[in-house]
Amino acid sequence: MPPELQPLPAPALQVGHSFRSPGRTITEADIVAFAGLSGDFNRLHVDAEYARTTPFGQRIAHGLLVLSVLSGLTTQSSGYRALEPHVVALVDLACRFPKPTFVGDTIAVQVTVVERRAAARPGRSEVTFRREAVNQRGEVVVQADFRMLVRDEVEA
Repeated sequence: MPPELQPLPAPALQVGHSFRSPGRTITEADIVAFAGLSGDFNRLHVDAEYARTTPFGQRIAHGLLVLSVLSGLTTQSSGYRALEPHVVALVDLACRFPKPTFVGDTIAVQVTVVERRAAARPGRSEVTFRREAVNQRGEVVVQADFRMLVRDEVEA
């Protein structure tokens, strides 16, 4: 296994541990494909003329599209791949959308362990990873807390 994909020791799952993903630009094609996949053709996302009349002044990406990209960028990052052998399951997800994401915005994800507590099963913990999608202007556009069940030690 390449060194960047080797599992990290359990201390990497402690509060304060963080890493950042590479960036990805949200495109017109992303918005059209997501609208088709989800069935969400809200005019704010797909109608440029209508969107010009809103406080945003232009179309915005679906919040759930940006959340999905945030998830994908995280799981493709070397920081997550090193933690992946510990991950058992997603337990809970809470998110908010403090700023809009526009066509052409590039986002990267900052991931930070914000909480760790013992789980009911010995050898397991619940770890909350705060994932923040940050655009090229340094604005947080999505903040999501993923509570994950993790192994305290990776089984050989």
